Amino acid sequence: MASAVSNLKSAGGGNERFNAEAASWDSRPFVHAASREAADAILAQLKTHSLHKATNDLNVLEIGCGTGILSFLLAPHVQRVVAVDAAEGMIDVLNQKLHKPNAPSNITPVAVLLENPEDPALPPARPQGSDASGDATARLKFDLITSHLVLHHIPDLAPVLRTMHGCLKNGGSVMLTDFQDFAPEARRFHPESKMDGVARHGIQVEQMTQLMRDAGFAGVEVKTAWRMMKTVEKFPGEFGTKGGPGEGQGEEMEIPFVMCYGQKPGQMLC
Repeated sequence: MASAVSNLKSAGGGNERFNAEAASWDSRPFVHAASREAADAILAQLKTHSLHKATNDLNVLEIGCGTGILSFLLAPHVQRVVAVDAAEGMIDVLNQKLHKPNAPSNITPVAVLLENPEDPALPPARPQGSDASGDATARLKFDLITSHLVLHHIPDLAPVLRTMHGCLKNGGSVMLTDFQDFAPEARRFHPESKMDGVARHGIQVEQMTQLMRDAGFAGVEVKTAWRMMKTVEKFPGEFGTKGGPGEGQGEEMEIPFVMCYGQKPGQMLC
């Protein structure tokens, strides 16, 4: 559902699929509904796990932002959203949306395959023209990192989690949402024609918990945050190549979504 990030290039379909689908991405009702649920879950989690500063002071990094649907929902509540995606087609659409009237002014789109917390494509740690001392090449560190429906596209989650950890301020948090691997039936989240770039059929709670701990996160919680209905294929390939149901096709399945929370140890650096 969400676009590619980090080492998705090895996953088969890769960014080509998401570049091709970028122009029509925002026309999908389920994408918007799931993004609204994710935004609500993230904002609720912010109240539960205080970041020791007002939310409107938070610098947020969204990894795998797609066309920016979640970024748009979070932007009114935070200081800044840096929206990163490896699919240039998705970032092109986001840029177009940001030039429309009444678009948020605090979203910075970045087309990059983010594998290094000091990637020069990220904003600098100090404002341009600042006289402050320090490394001019250092990159901005974030209070919060989010992603939505991205993790299941990533073949090897360990290096991506380490990159996220390196992009955070001390005391900063990750709040990552995706659908849950609840049973073999979870495979039906995607129609057969959309399996390119799918690395796993949802997030396994225990496995993800351990991966986050191994990456250095503290206070890790991976738990079901919401459930929603999705029209899925009754049998593999029912939807053909169009990727969605025709008249009389498909059936409704309840899909659980998880919130993956973790904090970078240390006192928050404001």
